[in-house]
Amino acid sequence: MRLPLNPGESIEMFVRMLRLGWEPDGYTYPFVLKACGEIRGNGVVGFCVHGVVVKNGLGDCNVFVCNALVMMYFKSGVLRDARKVFDEMCERGVEDVVSWNSIVAAYVQSGDVKGALRLFERMGRRGEFGVRADAVSLVNVLPACGVGKAWRRGKEVHGYAVRSGLCEDVFVGNAIVDMYAKCELMDEASKVFERMKVKDVVSWNAMVTGYSQVGRFEDALSLFKRMKMEKIDLNVVTWSAVIGAYAQRGLGYEALDVFRQMQLSGSEPNIITLLSLLSGCASVGALLQGKETHCYAMKEILNVSTNDPGDNMMVINGIIDMYAKCKSANIARAIFDSIPLEDRNVVTWTVMIGGYAQHGEANDALQLFSEMLAQNRYVMPNAFTISCALMACARLAALRFGRQIHAYVIRNHFESSTFFVANCLIDMYVKSGDVDTARVIFDNMDNKNSISWTSLMTGYGMHGRGEEAIRVFDGMRRAGMPIDGVTFVVVLYACSHSGMVDQGMNYFHRMERDYSVIPGVEHYACMVDLLGRAGRLNEALNFIKEMPMDPSPIVWVALLSACRLHTNVELGEFAAAELLKLEAENDGSYTLLSNIYANARRWKDVARVRSLMKYSGIRKRPGCSWVQGKKGTATFFVGDKTHPRSHEIYDLLADLIHRITALGYVPDTRFALHDVDDEEKGGLLFEHSEKLALAFGILTSTPGMPIRITKNLRVCGDCHTAITYISKVIDHEVIIRDSSRFHHFKNGSCSCKGYW
Repeated sequence: MRLPLNPGESIEMFVRMLRLGWEPDGYTYPFVLKACGEIRGNGVVGFCVHGVVVKNGLGDCNVFVCNALVMMYFKSGVLRDARKVFDEMCERGVEDVVSWNSIVAAYVQSGDVKGALRLFERMGRRGEFGVRADAVSLVNVLPACGVGKAWRRGKEVHGYAVRSGLCEDVFVGNAIVDMYAKCELMDEASKVFERMKVKDVVSWNAMVTGYSQVGRFEDALSLFKRMKMEKIDLNVVTWSAVIGAYAQRGLGYEALDVFRQMQLSGSEPNIITLLSLLSGCASVGALLQGKETHCYAMKEILNVSTNDPGDNMMVINGIIDMYAKCKSANIARAIFDSIPLEDRNVVTWTVMIGGYAQHGEANDALQLFSEMLAQNRYVMPNAFTISCALMACARLAALRFGRQIHAYVIRNHFESSTFFVANCLIDMYVKSGDVDTARVIFDNMDNKNSISWTSLMTGYGMHGRGEEAIRVFDGMRRAGMPIDGVTFVVVLYACSHSGMVDQGMNYFHRMERDYSVIPGVEHYACMVDLLGRAGRLNEALNFIKEMPMDPSPIVWVALLSACRLHTNVELGEFAAAELLKLEAENDGSYTLLSNIYANARRWKDVARVRSLMKYSGIRKRPGCSWVQGKKGTATFFVGDKTHPRSHEIYDLLADLIHRITALGYVPDTRFALHDVDDEEKGGLLFEHSEKLALAFGILTSTPGMPIRITKNLRVCGDCHTAITYISKVIDHEVIIRDSSRFHHFKNGSCSCKGYW
């Protein structure tokens, strides 16, 4: 039986032994039962051998045979029967420490962490019967403490190890370090690690991996350098942990450099290494290196027939994610489409939908999400998939589709189980123009985090409801939520878009004094925007001069936008010059300066700016507006006549302009930005994309229903005035989301009150 036979041959020899009339003894059965356990899914054979054991009377008193029975049933996937044999051993008092170790290990490996911990606690109470935990016992139970985040129980086990002198065992020491690391108590793990007299590569790996997983990347990398200095033999776990640490910090090129060192050392990457490397490439958009990693995976991993199909799908999903995040959605989609429908798992769908949503292909994201729902016999969305789809809805302001996803969330209980889905719902409703529904979701959340509060605050700020944003901030503070720099960016943004200058100044000065938050460049940009919108341009400039750091482009953009709003040519030229030193290829900078000159009717300067743009190869982004309808989204550009209902759109728009002219509307020809006469400029303004989208919305919407329009740029001044008038003569509220904020037009007024 001790010959190195395969399990089937061992069992066959045992059967021949019985047929020849030889009676097995307590020395034989453990080998036979071990063979039965190695034949996966074949518990019937083990059950038959168990019958022979009972018949021969060895199942009552032979602890070695009974221990073998426990392990056989566990390895055959019948934990219930393993526990039954163990309990019978305890009743007869024949169990030993091996018995306890076997059953605890069985529970740990089966994923029943609580059951394993209860058994270990019961084992401790058996000490009076001579059963005391040994090193193997601790190595078995400590992983359960780590997986279950049971750090208090883990500390008790650690204390027992110290009292019994088992900490000197390197395997026990490693298990304690790993337990603390998995419980995210890295300071405790470090204390144990530094006190270990004997360390091996597993000890070091536990620390490096632990630091990486809790986000202490500097500590992980410092330990890695120390390993190299002390000439510790690095293995694939070490390399993978360090590559993962760099990747999670967004340092993709450093991750690639470590991978090259790994290859030079002769260590073979595994699947975890490749996934970390793909993540590193994605974090910096390193498409070329990502393709190299893809080729390596094809050659060394995906081309190996013995690999687990689940492992292969993990790599393929990582490759799709890498291409999507490197803005190569076409390649990602080609790989996605090459996977048979039945082989795609929820991660496959999620990385593709998320890739589209994050990189401006929101329509494709929603189309793919619809396809996923249609194929529900294979796989269903999870909370991450739902979040990606909601992100796409938020980008498009696709309220109708977002509401359908919300209904799906409620039917499938995602909202109650994962608060980040609720956060995504708040974000979607806020960015789709329905902040009141966002508030209802917020109020009904059982658990809220900082993102929940700041998302709602952002929504109120975008909609010009600054007082309500401040009330949410006060509620956040009373709830004990951490107040950080992001929170104050949202507060200052809300004040800026609601004309609350004094309140904004007050919050800025309280940041460091009351909340220990040091203002950053983004907070100074908010203050420049706040003062600039209010027309206090000299104060805004002085604010920039007094900044303790160099102004970034967003600061000068804020000042330049204010100069455009208030037609301050001299200061606008200065701000533009400073901005172009930092961002010479930003089309928005040139456009703002050109608009300032056009407002001042300095057409030669307009021509000079546009010539400079042409010479530099910089193209202005075309204005684009889209409106949601029952049958999808209609998109319009300036002067667009490609829509099938174009004739009706222009006729309706002409009628509307005629009606509001009678009410006192006069085209603001400054916003035509062309050196032509005023009559021709009026015609040019007539064709702006937001006006075309509005006309289409009126044609296709039920009277009384809101019309929701989204524009990729800031809404122009004349369109703002015209739509304010139009809202007097139509039976619709018009909600426009531009690049800056929301505008709610109703009964001849706009929610922005001029702060836009």
